[in-house]
Amino acid sequence: MGTILEIAVFNIESALTAIAAGADRIEFCENPMEGGTTPSYGSLKTLIQKTNTPIFPIIRPRGGDFLYSDDEFDSMKSDLLLVKELGYPGAVIGLLKKDGHIDTNRTAELVSIAGNMEITFHRAFDRCIDPLKGLEDIIHTGCKRILTSGQVPNVANALPLIADLVKNAHGKITIMPGSGVRANNISEIIASTKVKEIHSSARKNYPSSMSYSPSSMQEQMMFTGVDQAEIIAMKKVLIALKKDI
Repeated sequence: MGTILEIAVFNIESALTAIAAGADRIEFCENPMEGGTTPSYGSLKTLIQKTNTPIFPIIRPRGGDFLYSDDEFDSMKSDLLLVKELGYPGAVIGLLKKDGHIDTNRTAELVSIAGNMEITFHRAFDRCIDPLKGLEDIIHTGCKRILTSGQVPNVANALPLIADLVKNAHGKITIMPGSGVRANNISEIIASTKVKEIHSSARKNYPSSMSYSPSSMQEQMMFTGVDQAEIIAMKKVLIALKKDI
C-alpha cells in the first residue's frame, strides 16, 4: 500500500475538489483564520452524503490555544457524538493541560465516546512540553495517529524529530507529518522519516465570483480553497514512490 495523502479543507467545495484530485482522506474544518474549528451541522450533514472517501472532521470549539474550559469540553463531547451519529469514520482532536502536557484524561474520554471511530491527535501536539513523552501519553489514550510538524512551523525543518517519533512509536500509532508539505518536498520527507501517511492543506486563496462590490469597500473578498494542481502533483509523486518500492 502506498503513502496515504490527507488534505485539510475548510469548506465542502474544497473537500470535493481535493477528493477529485486524488486525496485519500480529508480533514474537514471551518474558519481557516482560526486554524480550523468544528464544521457546522449543515456542512457535516451535507458532506457525508456526497462522498465515500474517509472524512475526519475536526472537533475544536474555537481557535487559539488547546486549553479548554469545562463548557468547551462539554461542547466537544456533543460535537463528537453528532459526528459519530452522522456516520463519519473518524475525527480529529487535541487537548493540552496548562503546563504543556497532553490532557490524557479528557483525550481518553473523547476516544471512548468515539467508539469505533479513528481519532487523530492534531497539531496541539506541536505545543506540548515534551514530544517523546507526549507520544507515549497519546498512545495510551487510544488515538490512532498524531498529526505533527515536528514542533516547528514547517515540517521540512524537523525531519530528525519526525523520524524519532516514528521509531519510538514502535507501530503503536501512526505519525503523520504536515505543515509545508508540497510536491517539491514530499519525497524527501517520506525518505527521511519512513512515514506511511502525510498531510497537506494545499491551501490557495481565490477571489470572490461576485460581479458587484461597492467601491466604498476597498478590501477584495476572498475565500480559502485548495490548489487542485498541487494535490494532483503530490499524488503523482506518491504513486511514483509506490512503484519504486
